[in-house]
Amino acid sequence: MAPAWTTEIDAWNVWMTAADRPDTTRYLRTYHLRRLGAEHPLTHPYELTAEDLLLWIGRPEWSTETRRSYRASLRVFYGWAHAEGRITTNPAYGLPSIRPARAMPRPAPTAVVNDALAGATIRERLMLLILAKTGARRGELAQVHTRDLEGGLSDGWSLRLHGKGGKQRLVPIDDQFAEVLLSLDPGYLFPGGINGHLSAPHVGRIVSRILGPGWTAHTLRHRFATAAYAVERDLRAVQELLGHAKPETTAVYTLIPDDSKRRAALGAASDVA
Repeated sequence: MAPAWTTEIDAWNVWMTAADRPDTTRYLRTYHLRRLGAEHPLTHPYELTAEDLLLWIGRPEWSTETRRSYRASLRVFYGWAHAEGRITTNPAYGLPSIRPARAMPRPAPTAVVNDALAGATIRERLMLLILAKTGARRGELAQVHTRDLEGGLSDGWSLRLHGKGGKQRLVPIDDQFAEVLLSLDPGYLFPGGINGHLSAPHVGRIVSRILGPGWTAHTLRHRFATAAYAVERDLRAVQELLGHAKPETTAVYTLIPDDSKRRAALGAASDVA
């Protein structure tokens, strides 16, 4: 990547830090721009045109959500550069909006999770268990520290998760799993080079490899949401556990149990001869 890319991305990162953007957000946004720079090594970042950016995010192999994420990063970066006077026009301004794909719940099956646990190392097993028992995002998993275990006695144990936008939440865990966490050496559970812990993408790659083709850390989050909903049928409770701002988002993660749909359908038809 040309030095100009590094200079501008570093300056943008300083601005995002001053604006109190979360570490996970800054990492993702700068990663996107580093990738753009790596694919245009001979071009200054401010020499790219609107057409160049359109062609880049329009590649057919990208999913809708990947495209939406990269578009957001381009809009923020070039919007910042334009506002700061580093560029006279904003080439990302006219990038078309991308409607989110209609998502369906895709919880990882029990057999997949059990097979992964059986073949996992101690560290990998800990990753899988935290994801399956708390519904954590991969970035939240990466940041888990032994000090995040709270409670005990009559209140029971909970694990504090550090979510998007600096938001935190407590997710209850069982006593047996709490004992496992209490037995660990103090510090981040998954040490690494990103402020002392592994990065979210690194964690995601590890979990995807353990689970096998087609399954990811996110499908374990779907699994947790689906299982939690099946207990009380309380979407608001699941929303709080997942750290979602809106229950509509939680509904996308939650696969409705077949028996619920059957009871609803038979109940609706019960008065029809």
